Amino acid sequence: MTQNNYQGALQQSTGSGFNAKSTTSDVIKDIDLTGKIAIVTGGNTGIGLETTRTLAAAGATVIVPARDIEKARKNLENINHVEIMSMDLLDPASIDAFANSFMASGRPLHLLINNAGIMWVPLRRDQRGIESQLATNYLAQFQLTARLWPALKKAGGARVINVSSQGHQFSPFNFEDPNFLHRAYETLAAYGQSKTAVNLFSMELDNRARDYNVRVYAVHPGSIGGTELGREAPLELFQQMGFVDADGNMLPEVAAALKTIPQGAATTVWCATSPLLNTIGGVYCEDADIASPNTNVSEGKGVNPYSLDEASAKQLWTLSEEMTGITFNL
Repeated sequence: MTQNNYQGALQQSTGSGFNAKSTTSDVIKDIDLTGKIAIVTGGNTGIGLETTRTLAAAGATVIVPARDIEKARKNLENINHVEIMSMDLLDPASIDAFANSFMASGRPLHLLINNAGIMWVPLRRDQRGIESQLATNYLAQFQLTARLWPALKKAGGARVINVSSQGHQFSPFNFEDPNFLHRAYETLAAYGQSKTAVNLFSMELDNRARDYNVRVYAVHPGSIGGTELGREAPLELFQQMGFVDADGNMLPEVAAALKTIPQGAATTVWCATSPLLNTIGGVYCEDADIASPNTNVSEGKGVNPYSLDEASAKQLWTLSEEMTGITFNL
């Protein structure tokens, strides 16, 4: 039996019975998370908020690290079993401080949901000189997971869910120039390589972590209405993508294809809780099932083979340790 997902060996449907219309309520039905501890980054807005609400309602204690504590308190005020802590994903010291605080509690970690991210932003760099989409969407996941690894092992059965995107199809990972130091900055390419990195990391981490009863998944939530994710993207970019007309109005066929927030969070919750995944990991999932391999970008479905390549995954792990200064030794 194949154990890892290198080259997409495990990318086939589980027959989950769910689809693009399935919601968090559908996938969490009959699942009890009493006594489980979860961390959801970005858990106070958009699909992260829906994920937090769903896990907490099923009995989990959910820790939500947030950059804006007051905003998080307001958004989460009516949800029980939630703890709010401070963290800024673009600040490595802040990630370490959050992780150290959680580890000091001595608690196990059953679910780490790396949900927070940014999309289609202008060129920015963090204090290390790393391009901001790569730093926020991927390297922060790598660092946080590494720092929380002892708590994941302690759980005696844990899952890590890394929110990726169909946008990984915009670009493979550019090992020669990941920070756009020697090429023109293109925000779609930067976003794409950050999400390709998420897929490669998820696959490689699962291969290394499964002996410790920790499984890892990459998730494409779908195109979702009502989130804050694209707030910095210029109108021209949405026009280029074919989402809006010349006046900035969303095209009817695009609006009709958008998921609701409960539909968008469903795949995250499914990956976090489904018994169908008890012996499977390292896969890329969408529409509350394992996605199919796909090289046809125009179809907008499936996972591109370059983000499931074994050699790239191992090369990325080494590069990630170099870029973060963290030795992630399991």
